[in-house]
Amino acid sequence: MSQPDEVDVVVIGLGPGGEHVAASLARAGLSVVGVDRRLVGGECPYFGCVPSKMMIRAADALAEARRVPALGGSTEVTADWTPVADRIRDEATDDWDDTVAVKRLEDAGARFLRGTGRLAGPGRVVVTTDDGDVELTVRRGVVLNTGTEPAVPPIDGLADTPYWTNRDAVRLRELPTSLVVLGGGAIGCELAQAFSRFGVEVTVVEAFERILGPEEPEASAVVASALEAEGISVRAGVGVSSVRHDGAFAIGLADGTTLAAQALLVAAGRRTNLGDVGLDTVGGDPSARAIDVDERMRVAGVDGLWAIGDITGKGAFTHMSMYQANVAIRDLTGEDGPWADYRAVSRATFTDPEVGSVGMTEKQARDAGLNVGVGISKLQESSRGWLHKVGNEGVIKVVADLDRDVLVGATAVGPSGGEIIGMLVTAIHAEVPLATLRGMHFAYPTFHRAIETALGDIS
Repeated sequence: MSQPDEVDVVVIGLGPGGEHVAASLARAGLSVVGVDRRLVGGECPYFGCVPSKMMIRAADALAEARRVPALGGSTEVTADWTPVADRIRDEATDDWDDTVAVKRLEDAGARFLRGTGRLAGPGRVVVTTDDGDVELTVRRGVVLNTGTEPAVPPIDGLADTPYWTNRDAVRLRELPTSLVVLGGGAIGCELAQAFSRFGVEVTVVEAFERILGPEEPEASAVVASALEAEGISVRAGVGVSSVRHDGAFAIGLADGTTLAAQALLVAAGRRTNLGDVGLDTVGGDPSARAIDVDERMRVAGVDGLWAIGDITGKGAFTHMSMYQANVAIRDLTGEDGPWADYRAVSRATFTDPEVGSVGMTEKQARDAGLNVGVGISKLQESSRGWLHKVGNEGVIKVVADLDRDVLVGATAVGPSGGEIIGMLVTAIHAEVPLATLRGMHFAYPTFHRAIETALGDIS
């Protein structure tokens, strides 16, 4: 290995947040090396948010067309996966080629190394590339953004079968006739519904008592009902004991039944990529599930190390990674805040109906010892919901801390639930008093007007 290169900052992991940090610091005049063994841009543009939402957009269009007879006319809908597969390949991923992203990074002034980056002690990074190891000495700091991988549970026989993860699902050119989805979280539910709307016979298996476990029970119930109404079988509260494949899949469930399907999608969560980044060389714990960071994204107890994104455990969302990236950029360039604030972390699950959530659930608020008040309104009972008619199922739920007279959590399920939640995110982040919220004007007839009803229901 030659004499180490000396640089200001090394960014290991170039998902959305890492790419943003590397490019921004380079444009600010720092010497920056960005490292990634996979595609620059990360999971979101190539395997996650972007291609999956293209699938969902197409599937939603099919579903909406099928609703026309209930509203005004007749339709004959024929599903065709080819335009979806072509759009994912041509518009979203450039056929899973990151040439454009690499050029964008280098045009910003950063140097890119394709390889595996590892900490090798304070202020040192070694990057293993196809051409050998590159040693870097870091003057200012290292930013970790190594993200997550699909988690594959240790089920008997599963590893020996051609199962899919989300990374395989978005590459499909042809759809199976039948599919079992292992996992009823956001990814599992979104993809299950999308494939079902294209004619695939789908079963969702969830080991916990309900799908969308992190969400409010009311949200889980609405989405489960919607999936089942479309012909998707939802098997919640039952685990998988074995998986076999002999031309087709045989999935043995813990209750003694067996499911048969042409394909199996494993959507059982994500695992953080921390075991092989050299944390032990700087006093960190490589077995940790997440890295502890302060409000400036500095890693606790380690000088010269920052971490952003999924590995911080603050929410495995692209918007969280980008938010934390901006915090780290301000700290590394000597700006003065604002620093990280997680009171109003929002998320959206793009099923139909859509689920938007922010802050605490009712259970989390009660477990935290707050004096909790809850308000609920059914979207289909609102004026806009009644007008919308078919596909209007939903609920808005708000969770208040009555001692402080503010909201601490909210959920909006229904058409555009991820958009409705925006106002409630602002209310929680800014700690707007309940009296102020109740005194606002809510445009008629809109879906978000149901927020007013939920606020009035708080007790």
